[in-house]
Order: sequence, then structure tokens, then C-alpha cells
Amino acid sequence: MAPATEFQGSFLSRISIRRNQIISMDINHEQELEELEYFQKHVSDRFSELIAPLSPNDTGPSQPSDPILSIPWLQNLLDVFMSCEAEFKGVLSTVQISKSPILERVLSEMLDRILKALDICNAVVNGIDSVRQSRRLAEIAVTALKQRPLCDGSVRRAKRALANLVVGLNGDGKVRNNGSGGSSNQQRTTFRSWSFGQRSNVTVGGGGGSSGHVSKNWSATKQIQGMVANLVLPRGAEASGSAMAAYIMSSVMALVMWVLLAAVPCQTSNVLVAPLQLPKHQSWASAAVNIQERVGEEMKRKEKRFGGGGGGGLMEEMQRMEKIGLSLLQFTERFRFQAEETEEEEVADQVGEMDEICRGMEVGLEDLQRQVREVFHRLVRSRLEIVSLLDQASAF
Repeated sequence: MAPATEFQGSFLSRISIRRNQIISMDINHEQELEELEYFQKHVSDRFSELIAPLSPNDTGPSQPSDPILSIPWLQNLLDVFMSCEAEFKGVLSTVQISKSPILERVLSEMLDRILKALDICNAVVNGIDSVRQSRRLAEIAVTALKQRPLCDGSVRRAKRALANLVVGLNGDGKVRNNGSGGSSNQQRTTFRSWSFGQRSNVTVGGGGGSSGHVSKNWSATKQIQGMVANLVLPRGAEASGSAMAAYIMSSVMALVMWVLLAAVPCQTSNVLVAPLQLPKHQSWASAAVNIQERVGEEMKRKEKRFGGGGGGGLMEEMQRMEKIGLSLLQFTERFRFQAEETEEEEVADQVGEMDEICRGMEVGLEDLQRQVREVFHRLVRSRLEIVSLLDQASAF
């Protein structure tokens, strides 16, 4: 029989070990709470930059001096997304997934959302090419209408380009200009279908692009619905843990992808208005809710104009291009040689504005497309890192 002093020493040793484990758990939990609080504040601050008015004393590059859904604003949105994604990785670095089954489940669901986001990035990259086609048509019209004096030949060239432009921007082929606007086979679409599949290995294609096989059933609406299907706000103890950070990051990802689909004409069907049920009472979600509401209002306005249809994108430059294009198209229809001087002056102003839009889009679309590819690459790396974390957790 072991001496009492030996038993007592062994018992005290076990108590000491247990006490140290509890202290270590408390420290880890406190660190996790600090990281979560910082992450929520970071998300709130960055999204607030997208909607706050520009102060005369604040000229920082991140300030929203550009209209919502414009190309520069979309670039800022993607910057915000990548910034939030980097901070989310910081949160994950402080937790032990093997000790949090809830987090393990939430991260597994995030893997599927990332796959859908990759599909959307591919669609947006190709959708930007269709916007370039619209810009080229607008440039043809601008060049033709800049000629002086205006003649029947240049106006006819402008009319053909403008008719195709309006059809392309409307998306569904409806033209509101007294019945004119070219045949349906003149409309060119760059719609494609992608699907990586649940268990596929996602790789980055050559030339800075992205790769995926074509699926005829691809739908933007289904992608967004899939991203938000199981997105449930954590409650109870989960609301103060790393599962909450994963919920926030998933919400941010779904919101950004939805905005991209709303802005760029790449979907095969209308995008849902306000698909996310964001918790308005939480500070991090306030600005995100504001953005969703404002984009939703733009969608409703366009649906109203087109009687519930209205394909195409909500990109601010495209909407201005459509408005000016319709006005110029109406001018070409009523044009007679030696038009009145006042009318030519009015047209010259519109042509100048269209020219300015085209020049801005020439560089802006290239930068935006490059940035969407960067988001694609970032998501690929994030998915691989999350898979690695889950594999490590299952090994314990």
C-alpha cells in the first residue's frame, strides 16, 4: 500500500494540472472574445466607409467619393471584403477547432459557400467582358455623332450601334424607343455556366484567370440562395465565440457576391432582392444592411421600369450609358440633314458625357476584372487553409 504522503502528492499534482488547464482555457477564451470584438469593429468600420459621406477634411483613398454601384465603389467594396477576410484568418488563428464542434460544423458549411463564391467570381469576370462590348458600341456611336457636319451616313452608323447598345444593356431585349432597336440575333451575350462541385479540387487557371467546367443549369439566383440557405445567426454561448466570426464572414461574403451579381450583367436570371436576413441590432451589420437596402431599391426601380423583367446590370456607369443611349437613339430616329443648331448642341453635350463614361470604363473595367480575379485567388487559398485546419482538428 502506498504511503499517504505519496498519494497526497499525486492528488495535489493532478489538482495543480487541472487548475493550470482551467486558467489556460480562460486565457484562450478571453483572447477569443477580444479577437471577435476587434473583428466585428473592423467589419463595421470598413463597411461604414462605403456609405458615409465624404468629409471636406478627409481625402483618404478609402472614402466613398464615388456613387454606389459605380466601378470605383465596387473596387472599394472588394477591398473591404479582402480586408475582412484577412482579419477573419486572425480570429481562426486563436481557436482550437478540435474543441469546438460548432465551429467545425460552421467552417464545413463555409467551404461550400466559398465554392459558390468562386462560381460567381467566374461569372462576374466574364460578365465584365459583356460590359466591354457595350462600351465598344457606345464608342462607335460617339465617334459617328462627333462628326461635323452630321450626315445621314454617320447618324445611321450611330443608330445601329445605339440600338444594339440599348438591347444589350436591357438584357431581355426590350427597347423603349417607339419600337426600334434591332433584331434579337444582334444581341451578344457572354453568359457562361460554371460549377466546381462539392468535392472538386479548385485550381487557378493560367494567365491569372480561373478555371471550372461548364454547367448548363448554372443560375445566379440559385448560387445566392445556396450561400444563405444555412446561414443562421448564432445564439447563446455560440454568439460570443468564434462561430459568430464565421457567421459574420459568411454574411459578408454572401453580401459582396450578391452586390457583384446585381452590378454586372452576368446572371441568367434576376437576382433576388435583399436575400440576406442580417441582424440589424448588431453594430457590425448596420452598414451592411444599409448597402443591401440601397442596392435593393435600385433593383426595384429597374424592375418597375421593365415591368418585372429588366435584365442587365445595375452598374452606375451602365445605367447612365443606357439613359444617354436612349436619348441619342431617339435623336437619330428623328434626324434630318442640317438639324437645328440648338438640337446639335444638346446632342453634343450628351455625346461628350457618353465619351467621358467610355474613357472611364476603359481603365476601370480592366482594374475591376483584375480585382475580381484577385478575390478568386484569395478565396481558393482560404478554402485550402480551412480544409487544412479541419483535417488537423479531426486528427486529434
